[in-house]
Amino acid sequence: MKATLTILGCGNSTGVPAIGNYWGACDPKEPKNKRMRSSILLQTKTTNIVVDTGPDFREQLNRENIQTIDAILYSHTHSDHINGIDELRVIRHRKKALVPIYGNTITIVELKKRFNYLFKGGNHELYPAIIDPIEIIDDNYGKAHRVGDIDFTPFEMDHGTCKSVGYRFGDTAYCVDVWNIEQSAINTLKGIKTLVIDVAGYRMTHNKVHASLDTIYRLNKEIKATEIYLTSLTLSMDYQTLLNELPENYIPSYDGLSLPVEL
Repeated sequence: MKATLTILGCGNSTGVPAIGNYWGACDPKEPKNKRMRSSILLQTKTTNIVVDTGPDFREQLNRENIQTIDAILYSHTHSDHINGIDELRVIRHRKKALVPIYGNTITIVELKKRFNYLFKGGNHELYPAIIDPIEIIDDNYGKAHRVGDIDFTPFEMDHGTCKSVGYRFGDTAYCVDVWNIEQSAINTLKGIKTLVIDVAGYRMTHNKVHASLDTIYRLNKEIKATEIYLTSLTLSMDYQTLLNELPENYIPSYDGLSLPVEL
């Protein structure tokens, strides 16, 4: 079955431009350098799944004219990946049902601590519970889950300061935020055609939180994806510069980019 993956945002935690209209090395005249925080939409004719609800979540959904969401998959709880979670109130009222969210145990515990009112509701009938949490426990990694007509397979990744969760959708996988991927997750990724992966480490081989280009080259020797789209792009990564310097089949993402997925 065919689906579409849309890059809702491909920026790192600051976005591009950062506050103060700071563009860093990015040319402000290049529209593809304008980047919201990292997130994707996986879409069929009947199902919408989003990975991460960063601070630009509302604007991203409006840009793509998305009316409702069937589930949110969380990678981890760093603020640039969760701080738009309050916007799910609109989705919940529109659906007249709780919004399922998936995340590893640490993510669900942290979200309950920081956004308890979304799980239990407020102290008035106008503020009902919003979220239905579904934990991805260790035994769930590498196993298919289903929302609507979309199957996804979670796998664990190393983000340096915490464990994050990547997701495979048929012949495509999304890895953000990630510093390294262990062999068990690589085995889950083998056979994909398209890999969308965090490269905020860029040329910094000493970065212990985000993958560098060298790390991605090394990982893909085993994964063997034929199209690698780089995301979590920082202020140091100008779109045209990346196009000119990257090897064949390594492609910088941009906000609004749509990719075909075979589920």
